[in-house]
Amino acid sequence: MSTRKLNLWTAISVVVGCVIGSGVFVKPGRVLVATGDSNLALLAWLLGGIISIAGGLTVAELASRIPKTGGVYVYMEEIFGKLMGFLCGWVQAIIYGPALMSALALYFGSLFVQFFAMPESSTKPVALIALFGLSAVTALSTNWSALVQNATTFVKLIPILVLGVAGLAMGDSPIFNIELAGKPTATGMGVAILATLWAYDGWIQVANLAEELENPVKNLPRAIIIGLVGTTLVYLLINMSLFHVVPLEDIAVLNEKTAAVAAETIFGSWGGKVIGLGILIAIFGCLNGNILTMTRVPYAMALRNAFPSPQIFSILHPRFQTPVNSIVLKTVIAAGMTIALNPDRITDIALFIMYIFFGLAFVGVILLRKKMGTPGPNEYKVPLYPIVPLIAGFGCLYICFSMLTQAPVDALVSLAVALTGIPVHFWMKRNGKQTLG
Repeated sequence: MSTRKLNLWTAISVVVGCVIGSGVFVKPGRVLVATGDSNLALLAWLLGGIISIAGGLTVAELASRIPKTGGVYVYMEEIFGKLMGFLCGWVQAIIYGPALMSALALYFGSLFVQFFAMPESSTKPVALIALFGLSAVTALSTNWSALVQNATTFVKLIPILVLGVAGLAMGDSPIFNIELAGKPTATGMGVAILATLWAYDGWIQVANLAEELENPVKNLPRAIIIGLVGTTLVYLLINMSLFHVVPLEDIAVLNEKTAAVAAETIFGSWGGKVIGLGILIAIFGCLNGNILTMTRVPYAMALRNAFPSPQIFSILHPRFQTPVNSIVLKTVIAAGMTIALNPDRITDIALFIMYIFFGLAFVGVILLRKKMGTPGPNEYKVPLYPIVPLIAGFGCLYICFSMLTQAPVDALVSLAVALTGIPVHFWMKRNGKQTLG
């Protein structure tokens, strides 16, 4: 009997649900500062969407041809060998996951202190309280964490739709052809696109739909295209709305606080508070979801002897049945990032290194076809091959090159931490541990 349960529209909702999160609220100022004017800022959001669509369509073929649990780091192992696979998993465990948790906690802290008129110095303490509090909930009960997630999932759509429509209808500032006063502090389309990809982050999860989707050969690309095109249009709508309501110079300074200020401008003090609370809840839910999923990575790797001290990180708490040691490790790393860095730097560092592996995955589709041949008529294959994988790959190359040239310290820090996985890999190999095997 077939186990395929998802129809096209359910799959589209899954795609949108995985992608739309906090990024559209917290990155408008960062993108604007990087580009210097409204037209280029909107173009950056569009190009980020195109890269994500091309990436989703490409990785879906890898998922269908390498039907193993583990995602990108398993694809890396199958195509490029055990060392590259381990490094990808190491990056997700040590950099990417903790960075997402830390950045979301900091964005939440920033908006929390604004909402309750607290001193700015309270931002990091509030962020740490949220981080440790939700990690504790996740450690004590997966069901409790799931309840928090379910309660906040649809809240995020309310401020997005209300702000997007009301801002365009009620704003009076020009949207297009407006330059940011003064020189931007960080110029470059690559840096701007990297910032937008924080908002599109989550597209990699769409590859997991193939096994449960009705008629995946036709419906998987449809779900990815419709879902991510819809998300791109929503992000453009929100940014145009913000430009229409809040002066560009203010957006550049406010960044993650822009949406709340726009809501208050449109709806007044009380209306702005309601929308601001919705944004706060949405980011809180995103933080909870990332803690729930990202803290499982060391545990999942340790189960396969693909992480140091697997006897520690592969066990579940005897009472709570949660991977407490894995949760503690990721939370401690995230807390260190929260104390030491600002959220924009954290997200840039995290996304830069992951997009190196995403770029390799896109190249991997081409290598896999040389090895295994073209997928058959009843198998999913990326449309418009090789154009779509090349778009995704060149997009990654451009983003990484731009960050290396314009934010070299952050890029090199990201690479250096990732490369610490090489001696760890060989230490495990020398001590008889199997990596990703």
